[in-house]
Amino acid sequence: MMKMLLIALATAPLVASPVGQADTRSGRVALYAAVGEELIAFSVDVGRATLARQSSVTLPGFVQEAWASPSTPFLYVAWSNGGTSYGGSGVAARGDKHGVTAFRVDPSGALHVQGTPASLRSRPIHITGDTQGRHLLVAYNDPSGVSVHAISADGSVGAEIPQSAGLDVGVYAHQVRVLPSNKGVILVTRGNQPTASTREDAGAVKVFRYDAGKLTNRASIAPGGGIGFRSRHLDFHPTRPWVFLTLESQNTLDVFTRTKDDSLSAQPLFAKSTLAGSDHVSAAQTASTVHVHPGGQFVYVGNRAAGTTDFNGTPVFAGGSNDIAVFRINQDTGEPTLIQNIDTRGFTPRTFSLDASGRILVVGNQTTMTVRDGTAVKTVPANLAVFRIQSDGKLEFVQKYDVGVGRKPLWWTGLAAIQ
Repeated sequence: MMKMLLIALATAPLVASPVGQADTRSGRVALYAAVGEELIAFSVDVGRATLARQSSVTLPGFVQEAWASPSTPFLYVAWSNGGTSYGGSGVAARGDKHGVTAFRVDPSGALHVQGTPASLRSRPIHITGDTQGRHLLVAYNDPSGVSVHAISADGSVGAEIPQSAGLDVGVYAHQVRVLPSNKGVILVTRGNQPTASTREDAGAVKVFRYDAGKLTNRASIAPGGGIGFRSRHLDFHPTRPWVFLTLESQNTLDVFTRTKDDSLSAQPLFAKSTLAGSDHVSAAQTASTVHVHPGGQFVYVGNRAAGTTDFNGTPVFAGGSNDIAVFRINQDTGEPTLIQNIDTRGFTPRTFSLDASGRILVVGNQTTMTVRDGTAVKTVPANLAVFRIQSDGKLEFVQKYDVGVGRKPLWWTGLAAIQ
C-alpha cells in the first residue's frame, strides 16, 4: 500500500508549538508559487531559510488559490481565465473558463494530476476544505457566492453539493474558512468602495451552519452596517476563541470572539492599525492577508502599496508601505500589539505563509515595479522573500529570489509541510 503523505498548507489548521521550538516531524517542506497559469514547486530548507526551484505544472487558467488536504497527499488548485490578474475589467474580466484541479503530491513535492478538473461557475477567488478533508469549499467574488464539492475516495473533485436557496453571500466574497469545530463556515465578503458613480457596497462576515457539506444561514457580522468595513481575510487562534480579521481599505486588524455556538461576536474586541505610526491610509495603501503563528503568540499581516506617479515620462512607485506587520497577542485578552513593520523587499505582498513549525515566513511580492534611483530609474522584480521568525516573533530578512513573471503577476504562494 502506498505510504500516505500528510500535507498541510499554512492556511490549514496547524498543530501549535511554542516559538523557537523545533518541529519534531520528519517531513520536508515545499513552497508553491503561481505565475499566471504556471504553478512552481520549490524545496525548502527551513533551518537555512533557503528555497530551490524543483518543478512546475501548467493549469488551464491563472492560478487563484490552492488548498492541501490535512490527511491525504492531495493539493487542490483553483484557476480561472477571469479576474484582475488577467488585466481585464467589467464583464470581460469575468472570463469563461474556471475550475479546480486535484494533484497528487509525491515525496519531492512534485504535482501529478488526479482525475478530471472540476468546472466552476465563475472565477474562484479562494478555496479551502473542511477539517476532515471530505469537502472542498470555493468562494466567488463576481457574483459573490460559495459552493461546496465532494472529495472522492481517490482524491479527485466530485460533484457540487446543492444548497438551499437564500444563502446570504453578501457582496464580493474574498475568503471562505471552515471553523475548527467543522460545524460552521465563514464567508468573508469585502463589499466595494464608493466611486464617483456608485454607492458603497457594505462588507460583512457571513457565518453559516455546516453539516456534511450543507450550508444554512446563521449570522451576518457587519459593524456599522458594513460601511467602512472592507473585510478581506481572517485566521483563527490555535487554542483560544479569537478570530483575527483584516480590513483591506482601512488597513486595520480586528479581533472578534468565536462564540460557543460557532458564530462570531457582533463587534470586534479590538481594532488596530497595521501601519507604522508615520504611515497614512490612502486609496493605494491596503492590507492583504493575515496568519496567526502556530504557537498562538503572534499574528502577521501584509501591507500593500502599488500606486505610481510620473517621473520624466516613466511611471514609478509613488510611495507607501510594502511590509509585514507583526503583532504580539496578549494571551489573556486577545489584544494585538504592533511590535514591528518590516519591508518585504518588493512590491504588493498579496500572499505570504509560515511553515508549520513557525520558524520561517515567505512573502510573495506580486508586482514588478519601476522605482526612482537618484536621477535614473531601476526595476525591482517580483520575488519570493524569505524571513526567519525569531523567538520574540519579529522577522529577520534572510534573502529574496527574483521570479521572472513578464506581464503576469506572482499571484499566490503557499508553504506546505510534506511527510
